[in-house]
Amino acid sequence: MPLADHLRELRNRLAKGMLAITIVTIVAAFYNQQLMEFLSDPVPRCTKGLGETTGGACAVVAYTDLLSPFTTTVKVSLMAGIVVSSPVWLYQLWAFVAPGLHKHERKYTYYFVAAAVPLFLGGAWLAYTVMPISMRVLLGITPDGSANILPMDKILDFSVRMVLVFGAAFELPLLLVMLNLTGVVTGRRMLGWWRGVVMGVFVFGAVATPTTDPVGMMALAGPIVVLYFIAVGVSLLNDRRRRRNDPDAELGDDEASDLDLTPEAIGDVEAVSASRALPEQARNDRDRVNGYDDVT
Repeated sequence: MPLADHLRELRNRLAKGMLAITIVTIVAAFYNQQLMEFLSDPVPRCTKGLGETTGGACAVVAYTDLLSPFTTTVKVSLMAGIVVSSPVWLYQLWAFVAPGLHKHERKYTYYFVAAAVPLFLGGAWLAYTVMPISMRVLLGITPDGSANILPMDKILDFSVRMVLVFGAAFELPLLLVMLNLTGVVTGRRMLGWWRGVVMGVFVFGAVATPTTDPVGMMALAGPIVVLYFIAVGVSLLNDRRRRRNDPDAELGDDEASDLDLTPEAIGDVEAVSASRALPEQARNDRDRVNGYDDVT
């Protein structure tokens, strides 16, 4: 299609996706109270008073300024609209990109999406499960006689960051498998990286998690390390299948092929020399000495 038609189609796809997000956001605004309770539920609440239960490991959720209830409601509704309407705008994005892909590329994309969604949901579920424990550990450090008052918008930002970090981190093994399927990296090479990968995963878990506590770091790094070794196993099996189907699949472009060291018969040397001679040499052999046109 011409460039103008591509831009027109992109505009229509984006308009459909934005319309779906807007409709779901408006509907979610009527359920903002339930959504905020769901997102703030991991916070251990003080039931009797500030710091009077569980040894101070609790907090009171509050709004710190006049506009905070309104901005928090808008933020929660928009986030729900983006998440719930994701099948619509992701389909619009796919419908715009898919015509430019080859058949095998579309096949790999289907596999990627089919595995990426469960992995992201698994990471999000783990984050929601770990958040109460991490919050209780952090709030337990509160000195005696002090109280914890947590702004609602900060709690929502914390919850969203935890879910996104855990969900995105669970996609790393899938990315490695896709690189192996496309021939970029082999399973044996990935296996040789295991020390650096394990160290890097734990450093990432310590830095990326908003809680910065050992519980969150271990909860994020442990499953990723397990998924990494699963990805290495899948890559090794794929490399074995590739070698069985094509023994030369892993050879580099600059690798020399096997030499033919079979000796030739002495009587055929003159015939071979004649066959390798240039056309001019073949026609003017009577004017040449030992194949050359001068005294040398």
